[in-house]
Amino acid sequence: MASQEIIFAGFGGQGTLSMGKFLAYAGMDANMNVSWLPSYGPEMRGGTANCSVILSDEPVGSPIINDANTLIVMNRPSLDKFETTLVKGGLLIMDSDLVDRMPTREDIEVICVPAQTEALKIGSKQIANMVLLGALVKRTGIVSMEGLVSALKAHGKEKFFEINKKALEIGASYIK
Repeated sequence: MASQEIIFAGFGGQGTLSMGKFLAYAGMDANMNVSWLPSYGPEMRGGTANCSVILSDEPVGSPIINDANTLIVMNRPSLDKFETTLVKGGLLIMDSDLVDRMPTREDIEVICVPAQTEALKIGSKQIANMVLLGALVKRTGIVSMEGLVSALKAHGKEKFFEINKKALEIGASYIK
């Protein structure tokens, strides 16, 4: 059974919820059972934001994630808050430009991606989220990269498609 329980976390305005939403769309388009549950503070831009995404071949019983398989963090407060939610052997992907410490746990896989730096190289730090999403999809294979790109094209803004696609490719290149 293919299944992933993923938490995406960062500040409002970083595209944290969008990462989860595009992954959920890709899962739906691949006929998977999907849950996307956003959560954000009252401040919105600049406040905390996270979302939980569950992709599974089986029905999803609850959108709440207590033990995540995977965690994507875009800032230090998100790592501080969610590191303990990862299961033993879980996957942590973090933006090493904004997270200034390594996780304290040694029983998880950690992938550091300088997402802000890579996003700026291709035009805008606002696509750092797509860099991280590309790394996630390449590492887990929960959906195909082609499926994710199709979901981005079908459900995203056309004017940002090419730069987002490039960001996904760059993120994927961090996975060997």
